[in-house]
Amino acid sequence: MQYLFDIHPNNRCVRELCENDPLLDRLVNRIGHIRISSQQDGFTYLTRSLVGQQLSAKAAETIFRRVELVCGTITPDTIIVTKEELLRSAGLSKNKLSYIRNVAEWAKEGMLDFQVFDELDDEEVVRLLTSIKGVGQWTAEMFLIFYLGRQDVISFGDRGLNRAADWLYATEESDGTSQLQRKHVEWKPYSSIVSLYLWEAINTGLIQTEPLIKINLDTQITFTEK
Repeated sequence: MQYLFDIHPNNRCVRELCENDPLLDRLVNRIGHIRISSQQDGFTYLTRSLVGQQLSAKAAETIFRRVELVCGTITPDTIIVTKEELLRSAGLSKNKLSYIRNVAEWAKEGMLDFQVFDELDDEEVVRLLTSIKGVGQWTAEMFLIFYLGRQDVISFGDRGLNRAADWLYATEESDGTSQLQRKHVEWKPYSSIVSLYLWEAINTGLIQTEPLIKINLDTQITFTEK
C-alpha cells in the first residue's frame, strides 16, 4: 500500500519539529506512528469530502456508500446522469447534491484536471478549487493534505486543530491570538505533519485529559485516512 504520509517519532522531519518543542515531542511520542493512505481518484475524494461536510464520520460514510450504490461508480458522468431523486434518497441534501454536481461539471468540461494539480502550488490549488461553488477553503486545504500530500498546510479555520493546539500549549502564555496562529510559524515547512498529530490527539481522546505536560504514557497508534 502507498502512503501520502508515513511518519513516526524517528522521522527526520518529525525530529526537526520536536527539537525545540518539548510539548510537541511528548505528543509525537505519545501517539507514535501515523499513516495516511494515498487516494486513487481526485473526483471521488472531493465527492466524499462534500458528502461529509457537517456530518459525523459514520454518517458520512453511510451516505457515501449509498451514493456509490445508486451510481455504480463515482465518476463525473455517473453523478450527472443519475436521477436527482435517487441521489437525494441516498441521503444527499439538495445543496450538497448541487455542489457535487458542480464539481462533476467542472471535471467533465475539463476545467478541473486532476492530472495537473501536482504542477500547481498550494495557493493555486486553493484558488482553483474554491472557484467551484460549494467547495470552501477548508475542503481545499484538506485536498492539499489528504489527496496531494502537501507537507506545509495549516487550516486555521479547523475547529479541531484550534482546540487541540490550545490543549497542547495550555501551559504556555498567549498574546491574545490562538495557539494555532501563534505556533504555526515554528512548524514550517512541516505544518501538515503537526496537523496530523493534533487531529490524532482528538481521535484518541487525549484532549479530554489533563494538559500533556502531565501525561507520561507511551503507546503507538496508526491512523489511516479512508
